[in-house]
Amino acid sequence: SFPLRKEKQEKKERKEKKQKEKEEKEKEKEKEKEKEKEKKAKEEAPKEIQVIDPAGNTYYYWLAIITMPVMYNWTLIIARACFEELQTDYLMYWFMLDLFSDLVYIADMIFRTRTGYLEQGLLVKDEQKLRERYIKSFQFKLDLISMIPTDLLYLVFGFTYPEIRLNKLFRFNRMLEFFQRTETRTNYPNALRISNLVMYIVIIIHWNACLYYSFSKAIGFGSDRFVYPDPADPEFGRLVRKYAYSMYWSTLTLTTIGETPPPVENSEYFFVVTDFLVGVLIFATIVGNVGSMITNMNAARASFQARIDAIKQYMSFRKVTKDLEKRVIKWFDFLWTNKKAVDEREVLKYLPDKLRAEIAINVHLDTLKKVRIFADCEAGLLVELVLKLQPQVYSPGDYICKKGDIGREMYIIKEGKLAVVADDGIKQFVVLSDGSYFGEISILAIKGSKAGNRRTANIRSIGYSDLFCLSKDDLMEALTEYPDAKALLEEKGRQILMKDGLLDLEVQKHYIFQRGQISVIQCILINIIHKDTVYTDQYHP
Repeated sequence: SFPLRKEKQEKKERKEKKQKEKEEKEKEKEKEKEKEKEKKAKEEAPKEIQVIDPAGNTYYYWLAIITMPVMYNWTLIIARACFEELQTDYLMYWFMLDLFSDLVYIADMIFRTRTGYLEQGLLVKDEQKLRERYIKSFQFKLDLISMIPTDLLYLVFGFTYPEIRLNKLFRFNRMLEFFQRTETRTNYPNALRISNLVMYIVIIIHWNACLYYSFSKAIGFGSDRFVYPDPADPEFGRLVRKYAYSMYWSTLTLTTIGETPPPVENSEYFFVVTDFLVGVLIFATIVGNVGSMITNMNAARASFQARIDAIKQYMSFRKVTKDLEKRVIKWFDFLWTNKKAVDEREVLKYLPDKLRAEIAINVHLDTLKKVRIFADCEAGLLVELVLKLQPQVYSPGDYICKKGDIGREMYIIKEGKLAVVADDGIKQFVVLSDGSYFGEISILAIKGSKAGNRRTANIRSIGYSDLFCLSKDDLMEALTEYPDAKALLEEKGRQILMKDGLLDLEVQKHYIFQRGQISVIQCILINIIHKDTVYTDQYHP
């Protein structure tokens, strides 16, 4: 029986072993299938490529490059077609420039298939999507027209017909896009608009001049007073004279100034009438645009002047003294001269809160960090306070605060000089300059302050002074979200008052005892510090 039992055991073990091997093979097959699926998924996944961000510098610089061949084609194709010697005398140069222009056009089409666009706020990097979007766009049709190899027609008609390249003009929108993006980037948009307008005028006059010369050729040079004189005359035979004469005629006609030789033939009459109509329409548009530009350029000044006029009328109506009226006018002049007449809130109100905060931090944060009591505050509180800073400008002789006034604000000097003066307003104790600050203690309302929340000094502006103001209400509103920072600020304020001998220690000890924040030993230390306190002439009005 033992051998039988052993044989059964061996059979069972062999069976289990085969079963395990089978399971392992199945697992391996499943793993291989999963790997194949992953590989297939990777192959089928959208292929991401290096794309150009249309809001980036690379895209903008490429627009600048593509603008050059566009300008070349728009100005020289028509000139070469109308002035034959311009085409024939420099034929090799034109072929080289045409080839370069076409290569840039081809590169631009490739560039467009690599230009990303935003979808759900993210830049699309799928090569197939980018290509399909470009091919379906109207711009692709224009680009395709501009890339038709019309140069092959040179072999049929000869090399004196550059007008066969007129299809290259269909890429003009790239030039317009470059000008639009430059306008948003430059700090002088009005100057750029005027420059563009002048360029458009010159191009229109240039085209009309070329057409006038071709029209004269069709009628017959020198056949009457209207057309271009006979080039056989040495005075009118040079290319420069031909172009200059045609430009002169075109300018006089399109600007409707007149004073050109009157037409003789019927075709000449129709040509002049068409020119006059085009000139009236174009220059009416141009004059309107120039008027709008000038109005926009002077909008800020006009608005500022309206405010001055309103103040003048009010002062005249209320019979304000001449001396005060003069000071008000000088203050306005200072604002305009030093570009301080801009209402920052009005300018920034169109920005989202995040961007507005970033601008405020960039402009004012370093100034706020100079204040001792804010030096160690957490970044969140500083950002809150930066958004609440209010710019103020004071004229020479203006008092920022007087001794005994209730302190509701603190001030930081951005630019200018202030003097701490005696009650007579003449004797100066201290001169405060850029980066100085005062009034920080009065807005904290520290218990035990001998001055309370009253100003302890007279502070007067020596010249024109540019200050930042932070009100007590704004500070307390910001501190409601930062209780730890509030305790830190109060402690710093107590240390400053203690150092300057302006802290009533008995009141302070009673206040701290009530809050359970001090021990007997700490009281003894406060008394020792109090005895060693050096009284200084610093002011914390």
